[in-house]
Amino acid sequence: MKKERFTAKISVHILFMKENSILLSLRKNITLDGLYGLVAGHLNGGETVTHAIMREAKEEVGVIVDPKDIKIANVCHNFNPKNNTEFVQFYTICKKWDGEITNAEPEKCGGLQFFPVDNLPDNIVPYIKDAIEKTLAGVTFYEYGWGEKEYSLDF
Repeated sequence: MKKERFTAKISVHILFMKENSILLSLRKNITLDGLYGLVAGHLNGGETVTHAIMREAKEEVGVIVDPKDIKIANVCHNFNPKNNTEFVQFYTICKKWDGEITNAEPEKCGGLQFFPVDNLPDNIVPYIKDAIEKTLAGVTFYEYGWGEKEYSLDF
């Protein structure tokens, strides 16, 4: 019997930057309710990372992002030991967009606010805070949440 290949979820996160501030979205009625996160979402099958970024920007904050204005800043391989799931997360920086940022998903977002990068709120998703810090420090790849997980080299 052939063993099924492992698959991981893929997500995109957008750091909308204005001067020395970053846009955060207050999560509402969803996982991690009451904590700030980034404009983000999962890849749908059959779409590119770039397309997912453009789609999420439009869906969540009502703006149009040109692919040339998207900079892939880093990639994270994230492990959540609570539910034994893995994600590959693309963190992108966007400093230019068309339209005015608005809360296009009020059922999932309690508000949008730009925060100075050196004064992020206390109620922020921990892995998002870590990702913002690493992104702004120029880290291009890292792993999060793995801790002391043991690895098997049985292939």
